[in-house]
Amino acid sequence: MSDAEADAAATRLREALQTATATVGVVGLGYVGLPLALTSAERGFRVVGFDVDPEKVAALTAGRSYLRQLADGRLRAVLDAGRFAATGDLGRLGEPDVLCLCVPTPLTPQREPDMRYVVRTAEAVAATLRPGQLVVLESTTYPGTTEELVLGILERSGLRCGRDVFLAYSPEREDPGNPVHSTATIPKVVGGVDALSGDLAEAFYERITQGVVRVSSARAAEATKLLENIFRGVNIALANELKIIYERMGIDIWEVLDAAATKPFGYMRFDPGPGWGGHCIPVDPFYLSWKAREHGVAARFIELAGEVNVRMPEYVVERLTQALNERGKAVKGSRILLLGMAYKPDVDDVRESPSFVILHLLTRLGAKVAYHDPFVSEAPHMRHFPEFEGLESVPLSEASL
Repeated sequence: MSDAEADAAATRLREALQTATATVGVVGLGYVGLPLALTSAERGFRVVGFDVDPEKVAALTAGRSYLRQLADGRLRAVLDAGRFAATGDLGRLGEPDVLCLCVPTPLTPQREPDMRYVVRTAEAVAATLRPGQLVVLESTTYPGTTEELVLGILERSGLRCGRDVFLAYSPEREDPGNPVHSTATIPKVVGGVDALSGDLAEAFYERITQGVVRVSSARAAEATKLLENIFRGVNIALANELKIIYERMGIDIWEVLDAAATKPFGYMRFDPGPGWGGHCIPVDPFYLSWKAREHGVAARFIELAGEVNVRMPEYVVERLTQALNERGKAVKGSRILLLGMAYKPDVDDVRESPSFVILHLLTRLGAKVAYHDPFVSEAPHMRHFPEFEGLESVPLSEASL
């Protein structure tokens, strides 16, 4: 493509984004991708959603939302308007003008970044990539992923980023179950691997969100996402560690937290719990510490916070063991009911939930464990605990303890 042709392609894409006449593709229709797809369709774009799970595609095509926070009526409205369609055919990735990649970025068992889903998706995009397309990675990841990993895969197509095609990063900021903030109201951080890619990504997100925060590069955008969640992870670890310390001292942590929360400045409350959960907070610290080692830097403070939070389920089981022992009972054979399996209240999201770690530990010790959670009627398939798939919530009226 000549320079003149490249300029013309960028101009056409910018105009299509500003007028919402571009077609948007969202790859991965989970907790991040589906809200993004519906919001884009509601803002007037024609949206094609891609997912490798045929059950998800069938449900969406039939107008059934599998995410509690997204009502069926909202889905059906964009289906009826002809602005949304779901497919499992990755051969159609060349159709959209914009491709938003919203695929999982978990950790390996060694707590290192597992980039297989990003790599496979980028390879599928490269196979159908055409001039004039904008690709935006939204998955939480380490600084450098978009430029060092995705860019190289896309350019295997023979097309050059920043000229023939465009590449940017814009981190998801979804908060499942939040009644106040949604995809349409949460500002989007945007950074391109080059200035033109950043400009085009900014033009897209300006159409679907109330605010765009432009940063200098994709790396800066990736780092921003990590900072947001590491901040929370570190403070959760502090609350958890203080819970253990104050318990040994005979001090009620909740009384202390209530008192500290009365300070009108310089303090933000974080409560202790059985661990941490969700896709981002338990993952992000380890992504950054892994990348920091590549640069010869030890993220000791961040790694320590991660260790504190990872160990909390074991602490809960230890406390439970002590409580049973005080009553002359062993964990083995005891009937135990877990109340709540999602990683936070009033959602059906069990990703990285510490409740399943506790369930695993207690089961391994021989306890007879059941759970009750009105939002998680049945345990879904999970990468870490596939043995619990299909386990059903027990009504409190039927729980026998």
